[in-house]
Amino acid sequence: MLAASFSTSQEPYHCPAMISIVMPAHNEQGYLEPAVKAVLAGMRDRDAAFEVVIVENGSVDGTAAEAAVLAETFPEVRVLRSPVADYGKALKSGFRAATGDVVVNFDVDLVDLGFLDAALGVITSTDAAIVVGSKRSPGAEDQRSLGRRFITAAFAAVLRVVFGLRISDTHGLKAMQRLPLVDLVERCQFGADIFDTELILRAERAGLRVEEVPVVVREQRAARTSILRRIPRALMGLGRLRLTLLWGR
Repeated sequence: MLAASFSTSQEPYHCPAMISIVMPAHNEQGYLEPAVKAVLAGMRDRDAAFEVVIVENGSVDGTAAEAAVLAETFPEVRVLRSPVADYGKALKSGFRAATGDVVVNFDVDLVDLGFLDAALGVITSTDAAIVVGSKRSPGAEDQRSLGRRFITAAFAAVLRVVFGLRISDTHGLKAMQRLPLVDLVERCQFGADIFDTELILRAERAGLRVEEVPVVVREQRAARTSILRRIPRALMGLGRLRLTLLWGR
């Protein structure tokens, strides 16, 4: 799992649009509350209209109760629940429920409001439909283990060679204009580790503008899912995605 210290930009970008922050949460007891509070404080400092959509999925600890308390305490917070642990489906559910003009994906252990400032600036200046926080673009700093960096590079190489992906990364932080992507989100058929990759590929193929900004990532705790389990699952998902796109579905 990627992680970053909670951060804010020294010169926040002020955006009059409504912003939806979608945060999937699976077994995040003890991590969820400080992450959400960091988002609330940062967004209030930016004087922006916003909401936080927590998508609790398949947790077996106290995450659901922690999310419920946050929703009861803060009017900007809503909670969606799913009994199935599925990161991709959580992202999709959060996007569907979002009401903002811009939808931002933050992981509980990757909250970076500096990225939000940069991404909103890119959206305003280029009208990009999606801005990705890339671990691999020039200026990025990936402080994770060598093994995880290698797997990320290999995954990106497959996407570039097999799928013709034009950007350098698909996982992690994202800021998205909601209206141009509503139909594409509904067309996405995969969850787990593949949903965000599928959405970006469909957006590029639809002629929508996809940009990226560099981010700093580091590991602060163990991943919620073993990398050994994720590799075969991701490869199988990519194979199915390749066939789906070839068949025009």
